Amino acid sequence: MYPILEKRYLAEGICLMKILAPRVARSAKPGQFVIVRATERGERIPLTVADFDAEAGSVTIVTQTIGVSTRKICALEAGEALVDFAGPLGHPSEFVGMAPEALHGRRYLFIAGGVGTAPVYPQVKWLHEHGIAADVIIGAKTRDMLIYTDEMRAVADRLYIATDDGSEGFRGLVTQLFEQLVAEGRHYDEVVAIGPMIMMKFVALTTKKYGIRTTVSLNALMVDGTGMCGACRVTVGGRTRFTCVEGPEFDGHEVDFDEAMRRQGMYRTEEQRRLAIEAERTAGHVCKIGLDR
Repeated sequence: MYPILEKRYLAEGICLMKILAPRVARSAKPGQFVIVRATERGERIPLTVADFDAEAGSVTIVTQTIGVSTRKICALEAGEALVDFAGPLGHPSEFVGMAPEALHGRRYLFIAGGVGTAPVYPQVKWLHEHGIAADVIIGAKTRDMLIYTDEMRAVADRLYIATDDGSEGFRGLVTQLFEQLVAEGRHYDEVVAIGPMIMMKFVALTTKKYGIRTTVSLNALMVDGTGMCGACRVTVGGRTRFTCVEGPEFDGHEVDFDEAMRRQGMYRTEEQRRLAIEAERTAGHVCKIGLDR
């Protein structure tokens, strides 16, 4: 069992949990993920690591309540425990393995969308701890959906906010803000984008125009986290790759995003079916209690 040390909501439907998992915390690196199960018969859910503390033995995860299993995870409270917390899995971010001399002087821009801001944080934090400057753009539909802004200000060189409705920061898309920064003379050697698939697609299309290397995280495609189910297949550079065992990060200019989004659509349909079944079961249970009374 893996005790929940802390639980809080960052925004509506977005839950942060700090989990006591010493072995995972000692081995975790930016870009990796864990597999979580709320109950013995629960579904395996892959979640990207949002932070880790080797000394305290804790790992932070951020979960968005999309389907049945994520709702069950977020229904747990501090003091309760997850049944399984396996990891770290996947390959760390590429810069983690780079020589210090190769890193110094490089300028990174991270573009984070929605809940994708959480896995961006440990990457920017790692670079900050190693003396590498990184700018960050956080995008959301509205200011109420912004997360990790205070944490990111503490580790980013410059933090920019973009909201669709203009309720905070730049009014418009993250790609528009990126192009404005480039027009103002900001130079970047690499862009890392993590967020909704459609956002990463258009970030990659935009950065390609400027010849800026771009890395994206396809963690949203993962299901079982071992490569056995095949659900995370994606075409990268004309080759079939498995996100959970070969990623989750890939060259954004080589990813077939249209294929990836079609695959995501298949999951969405299945999740909607499962939600309907769960709602029926709950309604039936309530009716039975009513009859029993």
